[in-house]
Amino acid sequence: MSIFPTHILLATDGSEQADLAATVAADLAQSTGSRLHVVAVGRTFPTAVYETYVQKEHEELEREAREVLDEQVRKIEAAGGEVALTHLKMDERRDEAIVHLAEEIGAGMIVIGSRGFGGMKRALMGNVADSVVRHAHCPVLVVRPTHGASSPF
Repeated sequence: MSIFPTHILLATDGSEQADLAATVAADLAQSTGSRLHVVAVGRTFPTAVYETYVQKEHEELEREAREVLDEQVRKIEAAGGEVALTHLKMDERRDEAIVHLAEEIGAGMIVIGSRGFGGMKRALMGNVADSVVRHAHCPVLVVRPTHGASSPF
């Protein structure tokens, strides 16, 4: 029995922080022999607001999320990483979708980027990474930017 996870779930939103998390997740997956799953969660709106949108708007949000997912996979593979499966989630809050998918696939670890907001910004804007850490059934690696560091992607 190995102490390393067999499935690592990378949550991406297409940001620079997500690119940094992707580098870490791909390296972890490769060095531990784990399968790397990548998820992008499309933007959602409160139900009352969302009901006013027509199907075309929903399709646009889904297309936007698919582009984020496809671009992240392309970057990982271009850097020599290997993605086992991709997942596109819609109609659920980002934090909930990530936690639910991790449970569904039996992820042994979730890797997620964070902008590193502190104090008041976090209170006002919320933080997907914080919520995932609090609710996930498995370890969560939060990758934060280091001063002056940039993604290899």
